Amino acid sequence: MSAFSRFTALAQSLPATVPFVGPEAIERNRGLAVRARIGANESGFGPAPSVLAAISAAAGTTWMYADPENFDLREALALHHGISRDNIAIGGGIDGLLGEIARLVIEPGTPVVTSLGGYPTFNYHVNGFGGRLVTVPYVKDREDLDGLLDAVRRENAPLVYFANPDNPMGSWWDADSVVSFARALPETTLLILDEAYGETAPAGTIPPIGALIGQPNILRMRTFSKAYGLAGARIGYAIGTLGNAQAFDKIRNHFGMARISVQAALAALKDQAYLADVIARIAAARERISQIARSNGLAPLASATNFVTIDCGRDGTHARAIVDGLMEHGVFIRMPGVAPLSRCIRISVAPDDDMALLEEALPLVLKRIANSE
Repeated sequence: MSAFSRFTALAQSLPATVPFVGPEAIERNRGLAVRARIGANESGFGPAPSVLAAISAAAGTTWMYADPENFDLREALALHHGISRDNIAIGGGIDGLLGEIARLVIEPGTPVVTSLGGYPTFNYHVNGFGGRLVTVPYVKDREDLDGLLDAVRRENAPLVYFANPDNPMGSWWDADSVVSFARALPETTLLILDEAYGETAPAGTIPPIGALIGQPNILRMRTFSKAYGLAGARIGYAIGTLGNAQAFDKIRNHFGMARISVQAALAALKDQAYLADVIARIAAARERISQIARSNGLAPLASATNFVTIDCGRDGTHARAIVDGLMEHGVFIRMPGVAPLSRCIRISVAPDDDMALLEEALPLVLKRIANSE
């Protein structure tokens, strides 16, 4: 396949890849229909009715660009968190913001510290700007704060990524440990603190906004993709010092936000009663997934997220057989990609009908695997 000859040397060295294989691709490639979409950590409970009404009302204005300063959304988020709108940057989901941070910090060869088996999209952005990934293994299925700190100091790394709660394991650290880790980092190391699952975490997990707001080497990442049910709208935001928030204005796509999506986020933020209801439904669905796992001889891990990671007790080959087998029944799930995490599967919470499909299919898949061995 021919390509333009003057792409950069870095671009020419990279594979053309997608960090996640979507259920749509699986349907196309395997000729299978997804009946239960419980693998991408979306919210199958969907957005609030008030949000759907706001989307409908905004549809007629989609011919206009969104406000390039994102003023209304930054103001609403500032009031929600009790900070200044100047401490907030808006982007196309956390994924988009991660790419912009990589552009701001990484040059070819820059060491970047993260956890081995952690969020693949972050690694994708690091590779895309020529960074050198320095990975730290999980310890007892949790990100190793001491190991991350040691790696930062050893490599003199200007960037470290840490998700709390964690994806793909669903584990978490308490707020005091997170604050201690952040304050122990060198001033020359920027911490990306990914709090995408903060709404579903136990009390005492997420540090108060004021605890870290004045520290210039921290960016806290939030999203409307999970508990708010707006993954397809692509709305994320970063919280940091004035200088950090304004740094995004140097390189971001100022017309990158969809007008309808911004209105959806504003409506979602107003409807905290619906958010509370969804969080309760998420907790109930997590428990149901755990019960399904235990009834099939598998070991669910404690989770602070909108998914449950399940230890299948063997290796990645066995876990992959379960993932592929469930897809044969139309049940789409995922698994971590790196050993030893890859002994597990990961199942997103969803409404009762999807949970029933999982409950029906899982024992059939496990029986078929056992009979084939």
